[in-house]
Amino acid sequence: MENTRWTKWDTRFMELAKTIGSWSSCYQSNRQIGAVIVRDKRILTTGYNGAPAGVESCRDREECMRRTLNIPSGTQHELCYAIHAEQNAIIQAAKLGISIEGATLYCTHQPCVICAKMIVNSGIKRVIYGEGYPDEFALKIFELANVELLHYE
Repeated sequence: MENTRWTKWDTRFMELAKTIGSWSSCYQSNRQIGAVIVRDKRILTTGYNGAPAGVESCRDREECMRRTLNIPSGTQHELCYAIHAEQNAIIQAAKLGISIEGATLYCTHQPCVICAKMIVNSGIKRVIYGEGYPDEFALKIFELANVELLHYE
């Protein structure tokens, strides 16, 4: 679904997602992903892609396992040291005891199918994303679950 009328709040939260994505510990510069979960114009949690706490990041290792193994984007998500930005934002909400029911998730990239399933089950009702991602099944999950998905352009 396309939307050409963005509010100043949508723009602010997308800009914030990009800033948060710059904190990523991913070794691939094109994979600096950020996410912001918002309800009623209030930031609930944020996340960026990176290694789990206490695990050496790809940036510190100076290599990307996915690139080394030639794993195509959008496949074999489990073969990566990083946790996705959307997952980290949802995990942060759980860790802090913050309900994200009915919230909007702003993300620099379209969520993958694993993130889509987590988003649906967390109660997030709207996702606004920037860059596309090669995962058609994620789009189907959002459609079946009636989660509004908007491409921010």
